[in-house]
Amino acid sequence: MAISSLGAGSGLNLSGILTSLMEVEQQPLLALQKKEASYLSRISSLGNLKSALSTLQTAAANLIPDSTVSASEKFTSLKASTADNTIATATTSTGALASTYTLKNISLATAEQIRKTEGTLSIPASGTGTLSIKVGTGTAVDVSVTGGSSLSDIAKAINDAKPDVTATVINDGTTNHLVISAKKTGASNTVSITGSAGWEGFNFKPTTAPASTNAWTQQQNAASASVEVNGLTVTGENNTITTAISGLTINLLKASSSGTTLSVTEDSTTSITAALNSFIKAYNDAASSMKSLGAYNETTKVAGALQGDATLRGAQSQVFNLLTSKQGSGNYTMLADIGVALQKDGTLKLDTSKLNKAIESDFSAVANLTSAVGTAFKSGLESLVGTSGNITSVTESANRMIKELDRRQEAFQSRLIRVQERYTKQFSALDTLIASMNQTSSSLTQMLANLPGSSSSSNN
Repeated sequence: MAISSLGAGSGLNLSGILTSLMEVEQQPLLALQKKEASYLSRISSLGNLKSALSTLQTAAANLIPDSTVSASEKFTSLKASTADNTIATATTSTGALASTYTLKNISLATAEQIRKTEGTLSIPASGTGTLSIKVGTGTAVDVSVTGGSSLSDIAKAINDAKPDVTATVINDGTTNHLVISAKKTGASNTVSITGSAGWEGFNFKPTTAPASTNAWTQQQNAASASVEVNGLTVTGENNTITTAISGLTINLLKASSSGTTLSVTEDSTTSITAALNSFIKAYNDAASSMKSLGAYNETTKVAGALQGDATLRGAQSQVFNLLTSKQGSGNYTMLADIGVALQKDGTLKLDTSKLNKAIESDFSAVANLTSAVGTAFKSGLESLVGTSGNITSVTESANRMIKELDRRQEAFQSRLIRVQERYTKQFSALDTLIASMNQTSSSLTQMLANLPGSSSSSNN
C-alpha cells in the first residue's frame, strides 16, 4: 500500500514512522524465512549425501554374482591372445571356452581396384551422360557426367554421387590414370560400370572377361579373407572373422602361411580387480563427501552444511562398521586381507600385489569375500538411502516442515497487510486531525491579532 502521501497535512514524517513500525512487525516473518532457508540447505546437503551413498550401494551391488553363477564364476573371465599379434589378434565374448587354436594359411580380404589410362578413355566432347556403378549385390548408383570433362571432373562426379567406390586420378609422371576402388572387401563385392550412349568406353563387366575389360586394368581383385582354424578353412568378406569359433572374434592382420597360435585362457585377476577399483572409487567419493559435509574450516571459520548433524554421524558410523566388520570366511575375512587398506585420511587404497598373491593362493575365497562385502554394503546402505531409510525419512520430515513454514509465512504476510492498513488509517486520521488543529491555531492567531488593544491595532 502506498504511504507516500502520509504527513502531507501535518508536516510530520509519518511515512518514515510507518516504515519503521512495519520493519519491526516483519521480524517474525524474517525469522521464518531464515528458518526455511536452513531447512532447504539441509535438504540439499542430505541429497548430496544420499547421492554419494547410493552410488556406493550401486558399486557394492556390482560385486554380487547373479543367482545362477558362483562368485568365482562371476569374477573369472576369458582372455584371448596370439603368439604373434602382428599376424592376428582376437577378443572374447559370451560363449567362449578356454582352448588353443592353430591359425594357418592366412590370406587377407581385399577390395577390387581397377584403373584406366587417359588415352584409352573415350569422353564425348559435349552433352551429358550417365555412369551406372554397382558393387556386388548392392544398388546401382547413377553418376551424371558431362561431355568435355577431364578425368578429375569425372572422379569428382563419381565421389559426389557417393556410390560404394572411391575415384581418384593418379599421374605416373607422364599420364593420368582414373583409379576406382570398391569400399567393401570380399569376393562378392566386385565392381561393374555401365555407361549410357556415348559413354560405353567406361563399361566394365568383370564377370564377362578375365583380367581386363574394355581397356580397364584390374589392379587388385576382390577377394575374401581365408584362414585355416585347426585344419578347417574359414572365409569371410572382411578381415574380422566372427563365425569361426563360438564367442571369439579373430582379426586377421597379415597374410601368412605358417600363421600363429591362438590361446583362450581363464583370467581370474582382471575382472575382480576392476570391480574392486570401482567399489573403492565409490567408497572414497562417499567418504570425501561425508567429510566435507561435516567439516569445520579453522581458517575461514566456515562449517560444513551438516556439521554436528546426527544423520551424517550415523551414516559415517554405519559405513565404517560395514568396512571393518568380518564378511568372509576361511583365509580372508576382511577387505584388508586382500589388499584393500584404509588410509589415514579415511579413503581406501588397493595394493594390487597383495591382491594378486591372495588370488593365486585362494581365488575362491577372495571371490567369496568380495561378494560378501558387496552384499553387506548393499543391504546395510539400504537402511540409509532406501525408500524407508533414515536419510529419506529425515529429508521427508524437512520437506514437511518447509510446507508448514510456507503456510505460516503466508498467514503472517496476510496479517502484515492488515496491520499496515490499520496503521495507515490511524496515521491518516492523525494527519487530518493535526492539519485541522493547525488550521484552527492559525485562525485563532489571526483573530487575536485583529482584536482591539492588540499590538498591531495600537500601532495604527
